[in-house]
Amino acid sequence: MSDNNDQGNNTGGRKPLTVPRKTAGTVKQSFSHGRSKSVVVETKKRRPVTAEAGKGPAAPGAQPAAADSMEAKLVALASKLGITVDELKARQKVLEQRKAEEAARAKDNEREREAQDRLRSEQERKVQVVREREEAEARRRAEEEARKATEAAARERTDRAPKTARPAAATPAAPVIEETDDASRNKRGSKPARDDRAERAREAAAKSRGDAGERRRGKLTIASALGDDADRQRSLASVRRARERERERRIGGSEQREKVAIEVILPETITLQDLAGRMNERVADVVKFMFKQGEMLRGNDIIDADMAELIANEFGHTVRRVSESDVEIGLEGAADDVSDLQPRPPIVTIMGHVDHGKTSLLDALRKTDVASGEAGGITQHIGAYQVQLKSGERITFLDTPGHAAFTAMRARGANATDIAILVVAADDSVMPQTIESINHAKAAGVPIIVAVNKCDLHDANPDKVLTDLLQHDIQVESMGGVTQAVQVSAKTGFGLDELTDAITLQAEVLELKANPDRQADGVVIESKLDKGRGPVATVLIKRGTLKRGDIVVAGASWGKVRALVDERGQQLPDAGPSLPVEVLGLDGAPDPGEAFVVVENEARAREITEYRDRHKRQVAGNASVAARASLDQLMNRLKDGAIETRELPVVLKGDVQGSVEAISMSLDKVSTEEVRAKVIHGAVGGISESDVLLARSSNAPIFAFNVRANKQARDLAEREGVEIRYYSVIYDLIDDVKATLSGMLAPEKRETFLGYADILEVFNITKVGKVAGCRISEGKVLRGCGVRLLRDNVVIHEGKLKTLKRFKDEVNEVNAGMECGMAFERYEDIRVGDKIECFQVEEIARTLA
Repeated sequence: MSDNNDQGNNTGGRKPLTVPRKTAGTVKQSFSHGRSKSVVVETKKRRPVTAEAGKGPAAPGAQPAAADSMEAKLVALASKLGITVDELKARQKVLEQRKAEEAARAKDNEREREAQDRLRSEQERKVQVVREREEAEARRRAEEEARKATEAAARERTDRAPKTARPAAATPAAPVIEETDDASRNKRGSKPARDDRAERAREAAAKSRGDAGERRRGKLTIASALGDDADRQRSLASVRRARERERERRIGGSEQREKVAIEVILPETITLQDLAGRMNERVADVVKFMFKQGEMLRGNDIIDADMAELIANEFGHTVRRVSESDVEIGLEGAADDVSDLQPRPPIVTIMGHVDHGKTSLLDALRKTDVASGEAGGITQHIGAYQVQLKSGERITFLDTPGHAAFTAMRARGANATDIAILVVAADDSVMPQTIESINHAKAAGVPIIVAVNKCDLHDANPDKVLTDLLQHDIQVESMGGVTQAVQVSAKTGFGLDELTDAITLQAEVLELKANPDRQADGVVIESKLDKGRGPVATVLIKRGTLKRGDIVVAGASWGKVRALVDERGQQLPDAGPSLPVEVLGLDGAPDPGEAFVVVENEARAREITEYRDRHKRQVAGNASVAARASLDQLMNRLKDGAIETRELPVVLKGDVQGSVEAISMSLDKVSTEEVRAKVIHGAVGGISESDVLLARSSNAPIFAFNVRANKQARDLAEREGVEIRYYSVIYDLIDDVKATLSGMLAPEKRETFLGYADILEVFNITKVGKVAGCRISEGKVLRGCGVRLLRDNVVIHEGKLKTLKRFKDEVNEVNAGMECGMAFERYEDIRVGDKIECFQVEEIARTLA
């Protein structure tokens, strides 16, 4: 207590710790539904700290008391907020730091604004200096021009001065005349003369100001009219506008003088606005030109290429015509230089009959891959793969012989396969699908290597296989031919090295080379829609190197290559020639056999695919897909001249080999020099999917003798529009083929005379044209018959009768002695007195003997 009393005495008798700082009151709160509540409100009063209080000496115990008070306040505030004192101090520290940061940020902003203001003022000062310099230069030029004008006026006055006047009176300038005294003025001349000289001086000054530019005077006001505006100068804005107009005038004049003819690229249709842009002309000029030609067209009107060419020629430009199909020009790139070509692995397709060991041979060839041990075995994900031999050479194999892509390649003329291996079982010899494989290889134009498999069996007879192949134009080297034949055993691995050596030798003979340092192109082997990966296309690269990120166009699909996957499922950064890979990133699944190519950008790819889509829709709309390979559609193509050779391609399937041979010989006997039936494939057995694909690619029907097609083949034929005809009697088949070949013969035309008609009057009927009023003088006239218009016994027109009327009725026939009305198709130059000859042309079908 003594300490407290001492502190109270030191503070001048005040008691800071005992002063009441709270005043209590009651506030009534009103709520909805008539409810109310009385709340006790306490008001805290802050103790003001004056300067005088701070000036006095602090008591010894004041600082601890103040610290205790502050600590108590912090404790009370922390308890009120529900936090500890340390947390409260941390928050206060954060707030102080934030305030300091905001103050620093405000200072930085203020300094930045001051710097901007200084920069702005400096720029304005520089602009003002430049403006003042330009104004001073303009003022100096004006003063110089005024001085020259004044001197010129003085010289003019000297020349006009009278001879009686004193010589000294003509030399001084106008200001000198004004500075002379009255006596001298009286001596030099009378008052009228003095007034005349003053007027001349004022005119000279005015002329000097006018020579500086009449436009510099600006707007005419009362002050400018009454006052002296000799010091008024032209503004900088006016000078700039004048310079800009002068520059535009010079540029415009030079453009008119230097107009150069350019080459205008014209599509099949174009708008006037687009045409004007390509000619670098104004749209208004083109529209005005068309208006002078009598065509009321606007800028967005579409014109054809012929009219656009005429317009371009009138404007002095050259024209280059293009069509929609030109987007594919240069798609495959330029031809490779021979020095850039490098050897590439051969592409081999293994074909053969079922159960002749194709799959076993493929498995045995996989084991020869030196990379299989490194990858832990080969997991074939796609329909093609590449193996590396012990010698380091690589060979690319296509998976199955009846692969859909193989026939699609043949149909599109692609030569994706280099070598075909024909697998024949030594114990089974040549079978129907073996013959079918031979036909596929011959159609593709690739060399064949015969692999006689299953030579390890006790009943194997390789010589019989080679002998049977002679019937199908396959002559091996041991029999004097050029076809290589190798005896192998996929089960024991016998002869695999000889087979790979034969493939390597054939590849060396073919000299297979490609340029890897160019944009890639190739062919699509197969495609599918994979769940999770989207459209996946298996492609075989022919030239160049395909990289991730390339823009690829494959048929009507395009996309950016997102990933390249090989047959082992490994990601590849790029793929070179003869390497099969899976491509991810296309917007759709392309058709097998479609060519793919890398383009430079997405716009080019989109342009090509849009054209192909439009072309595909047009083809689908113009022709029925269901009648693609039917006999009726084949006859229409023959009539239109779409087929140059008169051949009827046929795919023949029979129950026994004797029936197939008998039908083939009968078809050969029916054929003549003009038309012939060509059996592109004849075999024994039911109709398979490969038969349908072969018929589709050759646009040929399928003749089935005592055999049927399985469900898969029927569905495929229905989808592809291939016609299958079933026969059980050989004569019915021969008769149908003979009737078809007879229809392929050009028919014989025979003309029959009908009668004559004389034109008595010519009538011009609205919406019909000219109609001839005729009388039948001989024979009769039939509706739709052929007519010849005779004038002075000279044939001037030959066409077809469009209208034949009696009175107002359309009739089919008018006999001799009767009158009728006749009109021609697309011809109206008929006159009174002309004669009409009516005839009828009959086409007599030719038949085979």
